[in-house]
Formats: sequence, structure tokens, C-alpha cells
Amino acid sequence: MNSDQKPGANRATPPGVEGNRIFPARTGKELILATKPYAVEVRWKSWWHTLSTLGLLGALLFGTFQPMPFLARLACSVLAGLVLVRMFVIYHDYQHHAILKSSPLGNCLFSLFGLFILAPSSIWKRSHDYHHHHNSKLFSASIGSFPIMTRRRFLRASKSSRFWYLFVRHPFTIGFGYVFAFAYGMCVASFRSSPRRHYDSLLALALHGAAALGILWFLGWQQLLLSVTIPFTLACGFGSYLFYAQHNFPGVTFKGKIEWSYEHAALESSSYMVMHPCLRWVTANIGYHHIHHINSQIPFYRLPEVMAAIPEFQTAKTTSLWPAEVLRCLGLKVWDPEQNKMLTFAEIFAVRALGD
Repeated sequence: MNSDQKPGANRATPPGVEGNRIFPARTGKELILATKPYAVEVRWKSWWHTLSTLGLLGALLFGTFQPMPFLARLACSVLAGLVLVRMFVIYHDYQHHAILKSSPLGNCLFSLFGLFILAPSSIWKRSHDYHHHHNSKLFSASIGSFPIMTRRRFLRASKSSRFWYLFVRHPFTIGFGYVFAFAYGMCVASFRSSPRRHYDSLLALALHGAAALGILWFLGWQQLLLSVTIPFTLACGFGSYLFYAQHNFPGVTFKGKIEWSYEHAALESSSYMVMHPCLRWVTANIGYHHIHHINSQIPFYRLPEVMAAIPEFQTAKTTSLWPAEVLRCLGLKVWDPEQNKMLTFAEIFAVRALGD
């Protein structure tokens, strides 16, 4: 969260103006091509960020096992959860081939991390690639995304359909992403749908469960709490909210299949999340989400560089992690094409649209 900027404010000069020079704003393919020079990794930086983050994560988890005062171990546990968020975003970049492409060691490290974080490579890459190609598109499958209903469809849905739709988008479900999004969504559901394709989902669950039971049996519930429950609950909950708020925020827009475009999905339906520099480090710059959706090949450590260099990205729709802004995002439930905005639960029933 930046103390010098309010949520929703634009941070820089509007597209089309740079100093005293006026030029037409780039759109579509031209804008995507403008990002191409930045879609090149600096290999040593990729390794540095990966290995330093893994090393810090290992040290913090190791700290939870040490004979220190409980508060010191608790601090290690909470910090480990935050570093897990950063490592997951780096893993996410690797799956986009933005960093360490064609590296056997990188493939080994990230495959193991995918099992560790309950997001194995097979399901994560398939679902996330689908998300990038269909984000903000109405009436498509909600693979890799939070489901979106129009107001009309919601009002006509059965009670059961409404319940499950609202349950998936509920703050409780998002907050406990460790259980619902990762353990169940990434692992159980994927393995049930295709055991042969997603055998690694079962492997991730088995390894995770065995480790948790071993810690509980030999070291007790307190150690399980500090080394597994707290860091994974914090990381998965925070990660689930980030993913939600990046595409469910005041001002977001959705399109049908005919009107949908890749550029719209990036600039109108993906937010720029304003953060304090410490949180930008924790989240590995995933807050520059509108740029990431324009070109997912840009390494996370180059996203601020793109933001500074290309004016068209500087007037992005914004959100933040201020509590009031978080509540506003979580309160959004359905899309209303007539009003061209997301509605809260109360607003769904407040005004009857023509034909409802």
C-alpha cells in the first residue's frame, strides 16, 4: 500500500502525452509489440531471485523447528507464509516460460515446488493458460478463474446453483484457499477429472499429507501449526485473494465472445494493484497485472520497468490492499450488462432490469 496514493487514482501522465510531445496511444497488436523488448530475462537475475527466495523460505521454515521462544517461531511461521507467496509468483513466471526456460535444474526445482505448494505443474499450467486466453469473457468455463454470472442468469438460477456460485466467491472460501483452491481445486478435483493426466495432483496430496502427519506424530500439534498450517493458510489465502481482486474490482468490465479481445482483457479487466514496496517484493510484482496479461513472457522483475517506459499502462484501473478497498472487491457478486458494472448482493435485487 502506498501512503502517497489513494486507491483508484492514476499514477502518471495519460497515454498520448510524454513531456511536450503528443502521440497517438498504441492499442492492440502495436501495444503488445511495444512490450516485446522487455520479454527477455536476465538469466542471473532469474537465478538470484529464485535461489535467494528458496533459501529464505527454507531458513524461515527451519526456524519454526528451533528451540526458540514461541513468539520467535511464530514470527518465522508468518514470514514463511509471506515468502511462500513470493515463491509461488516466481513459480508462476516459470510456468509462463518468462524465466529459466529450458533449464533442467529450473524444471526440477519448480516441479518439486509445485508439489510442495499443492499446485502441480500439470493442472496449474493448463488452468492458468486457459485463464489467460479467456479472462473476462462471459459464458466461458470458469477454469482457472472465479466464476462470473450475469445478474439475469443469477436471478434465474436454481437455489443450488446460486449457493455454489456465491460459496466459491465468498470471503471465507477465498481466505481458506489452502483447503478450497489448492488442496481441493488444484489436487482433488483435477485428479478426479483425469487421473492419468493429473497423477501429480495425487502425489502432491500424498506427500503433503504424509509430511503433516509425520510432524504431528513426532513433534506435536504446535509444530504442525507453525510449520504447515499457518504458513500455508496465509500464503494460499493471500494468493487466492490476489487472484480474485486482480479480476474482480470496482470498474472491471466483462465482454461476450464476439466483443472480447485480448487487449480488453488485460487493460479493462485486469487491475494494477497499488502496493507498498515491501508488499511488491512479497508478491513479486504480480500487482502489475494488467501488464502481465498483455505479455506474460515479461519476467516479474521487469514489470516496473515496462510500467515506467510505456505510457499506455500508466492509467490502469487500480485497486489496493487497504481494508476498505478489499471489502469493496469482496462485495462484488454478479455482472450487470445493462449498467456495465459488477453489483453487490444487495444491488442484485434493488432494481429489476427490464425482462427479469
